[in-house]
Amino acid sequence: MPNPPRYPRNMTGYGPRPPQAAWPEDARVAISLVLNYEEGGENSLLHGDAQSEAFLSDIPGAQPWPGQRHWNMESLYDYGARAGFWRLHRLFTRRGLPVTVFGVATALARSPEQVAAMKQAGWEIASHGLKWIEHKDMSEEEERNAIDAAIRLHAQVVGTPPRGWYTGRCSVNTLRLTARTQAFDWISDTYDDDLPHWIELGDHDQLVIPYTLEANDMRFATAPGWVTGQDFGQYLIDTFDVLHAEGGRMFSVGLHCRLIGRPGKIAGLIRFLDHVAEKGGAWFATRAEIAAHWRAHHPPQRFDRPSQMDRDTFVTRFGGIFEHSPWIAERAWTMELGHAHDSALGLHHALCRAFRSATDNERLGVLRAHPDLAGKLARACRLTAESTSEQASAGLDALTDSERASFEDLNAAYVEKHGFPFIIAVRDHDKAGILQAFQTRLSHDTDTEFATACAQVERIAELRLKEVLP
Repeated sequence: MPNPPRYPRNMTGYGPRPPQAAWPEDARVAISLVLNYEEGGENSLLHGDAQSEAFLSDIPGAQPWPGQRHWNMESLYDYGARAGFWRLHRLFTRRGLPVTVFGVATALARSPEQVAAMKQAGWEIASHGLKWIEHKDMSEEEERNAIDAAIRLHAQVVGTPPRGWYTGRCSVNTLRLTARTQAFDWISDTYDDDLPHWIELGDHDQLVIPYTLEANDMRFATAPGWVTGQDFGQYLIDTFDVLHAEGGRMFSVGLHCRLIGRPGKIAGLIRFLDHVAEKGGAWFATRAEIAAHWRAHHPPQRFDRPSQMDRDTFVTRFGGIFEHSPWIAERAWTMELGHAHDSALGLHHALCRAFRSATDNERLGVLRAHPDLAGKLARACRLTAESTSEQASAGLDALTDSERASFEDLNAAYVEKHGFPFIIAVRDHDKAGILQAFQTRLSHDTDTEFATACAQVERIAELRLKEVLP
């Protein structure tokens, strides 16, 4: 049988229990200040492109000019390199704040003084790709070549290869292609979490440090966007306060020389930095420092993922979760499994879908596959390992003669009335509670008991899965 479809997106993440970040000095929030250096790497006929740039400038509704240079657009980008960068450099160096630069390789190559200033300040210079252009229409080979060229040029310009990567204008293949190089301590082409996380690509574990498009000055140039520096500053303050209250989160702040480098816009950033300094509880760090901390405190942890198993392995591992009913696992395997089904609750959801979509006769077969509580099979030591452990957890393996007689009488009466054994998730009850439930449910009509027994079968499956999966 060919492998069924597998859903590649991960919408589960850390779920309701994110890890304790344990930031240095008991900080409540790790703040990553990111300065995008793109000036000189944007679309331009001077750079061999077919049209002018139209993205992230102070020209509302800008459109690319095919075959022409756009003088106004170029001069706005020039402002970022000539004035905006230095205003930001003074702000951050005077306050001793660490910065990660997302540097477009061709832009860095055209800005030697700015690169020297970045290095002198001790800033981390990560790669922002070869050129500040779209990757979405590139073939995989073309994009792979562009990534490799960016790494080579970055090393020539900066003196060392980049250890971090962010494309921004990426394709669906970018994250995979950058990770396959195994050249980066971190990559940031996702926006999917408030904490770093690991992805598995073959035998390579890649650390991802998510970035931001909302706590980002780019919204001065997009709609809905910021109008004043105060708008941006207040949003940053509000974000910090919420993350501070939650604790153990990361906060990326996205900045561009030609945008936040303007006097009226940078005022909001200054207010935010003043607020953080007054409130405290922040660890300002480069992304390299955050990556090193995460690797030390939260290394990758691999386990056999159900969504990646072949059919035989899947059925062998989970065919006994529903008592003597491997067909449920067989049907679940054919579903669109993904990251969401690699946990106990997630796989339970898939197995229950297979069980619930079965016919009544098939589900009745599952009920009849369950043993009597404290019955003959238990005494003959012929229960499955799971059932043996479950019945022992409630003390059903150590009944008095009187208790055993009560169970035998109740078992016989229940099966005679309903046509299937009494089923209850014994790990949820003690011996007295089980006997009470037995007596109460014996009086129910069979339709009610069929529904109750099916629900208990699902609960038993959930408890079994929690013993073998995260």
